[in-house]
Amino acid sequence: MLTKKTILEIIRLLKACYPEPICALEYEKDYELLFATRLAAQCTDARVNTITPVLYKRYPSLEALADADILELERIIHSCGFYRTKARDIVAASAMLIGEFGGKVPDTMEDLLRLPGVGRKTANLILGDIFNKPAVVVDTHCIRLSNRIGLVSTKDPVKIEAVLRDVLPPAESSDFCHRLVLHGRAVCTARSPVCGVCCIAGICLKIMS
Repeated sequence: MLTKKTILEIIRLLKACYPEPICALEYEKDYELLFATRLAAQCTDARVNTITPVLYKRYPSLEALADADILELERIIHSCGFYRTKARDIVAASAMLIGEFGGKVPDTMEDLLRLPGVGRKTANLILGDIFNKPAVVVDTHCIRLSNRIGLVSTKDPVKIEAVLRDVLPPAESSDFCHRLVLHGRAVCTARSPVCGVCCIAGICLKIMS
């Protein structure tokens, strides 16, 4: 396990390298991020960003999404994969947001997890990006990088979330996870990590071991 001092140095270095840790998914309304994240499961953010403008133009409100024709919705989101399940989840979640939450995206993990298609990764993203609460978004980049760096030694997302919540300063946790995504795409890729230009190369256990 890395020391607290080393973890704080990793945070500092990644912050210097990626000063603007923003989510790549594009949205204007809170629920748009919720549904964009659902569409992003097993799909790239770039692909989702080509789909959502069409989706939200056709269905510009929660009410419209709740009443959407499933077949038409499936056609719009078809290219993101698993479109049948995702379409059903979006319609059902829209209805629940209207019926149980007054048309607002809830701000607790417990309520978010009640929404169809929402798991801990999506819930944490919403809590961090929409409500500015401490959050740990464990996606594929977080799993890969947190293991490579030496923050964790497990591929289990729930266990990784628990470890990172314990070792990261709460105020830094959400942005840290965004920075892992940015670093994972730009440098520490799955197949060919470019360790020679990595800003944390002097700390990463993959290189030091």
